[in-house]
Amino acid sequence: MTNAALPGRPREAVTAGRITERAVCVLAPNPGHMTLDGTNTWIVSEPGSTEAVVIDPGPHDEEHLRNVVATAESLGLSICLTLLSHGHGDHSDGLARFAELTGAPVRAHDPAHRIGEAGGLSAGDVVTVGGLALDVVPTPGHTQDSVSFVLPADGVLFSGDTVLGRGTSIVAHPDGRLGDYLDSLRALRELVVGEGLTTVLPGHGPVLDDALGVIDYYLVHRANRLAQVETAVESGHRTAPEVVAHVYADVDPALWPAAELSVRAQLDYLTEHGLI
Repeated sequence: MTNAALPGRPREAVTAGRITERAVCVLAPNPGHMTLDGTNTWIVSEPGSTEAVVIDPGPHDEEHLRNVVATAESLGLSICLTLLSHGHGDHSDGLARFAELTGAPVRAHDPAHRIGEAGGLSAGDVVTVGGLALDVVPTPGHTQDSVSFVLPADGVLFSGDTVLGRGTSIVAHPDGRLGDYLDSLRALRELVVGEGLTTVLPGHGPVLDDALGVIDYYLVHRANRLAQVETAVESGHRTAPEVVAHVYADVDPALWPAAELSVRAQLDYLTEHGLI
């Protein structure tokens, strides 16, 4: 199957460099089972402006953080503000050092990750820097503090870990909650349709050229997994590890600890709704 036939039509590879007229990717050197090719750090600026926003500086890796700064400088840009999609360390561990390197404040949903006087991130906020406008869209579920960003001028959704460039994301129990995650996916679907967004720039993995297709796939995938977990419980698999071993039997066991987080979230959801 070609990438063009996969959900969301992912591009052939994670591409560092300019992706859209306003967005440039710098790939962090932290590949892994959970981070895929590494964390995508995004430099975003309005054409003709000398001011830029960075989304997710990534891990505390000095070479990577300096590379982000150097990339911006090579484009004639000064980093004026940092935004955080959520607090997982592969996105946030470099925040303090990055703030030292750039002098830029950090806006985040969780006050624990904010630096400087720039404030938080809430529904309806529009981040404006140097003529650039980014809409803030809270998308809890993967984590409670997860936020996505919409760049209407490029028809782009920066999805953090709510939607990945390859595979599917987890609901990081106990902080993440399945009901919230499903609500966030539905809200993103409405946004994609309503604003005509075409492209997803994720926190990990390749760019997706079919925003609506990948969100629809995620919704179907989550419904199918939930049904599988419900059936597994009805068959006598009562604990989360038992359900994982049954439902994810064909998945690399190295991914089972991550799958268990989502299963625990699904078990909570089924219990809360009186389904098990």
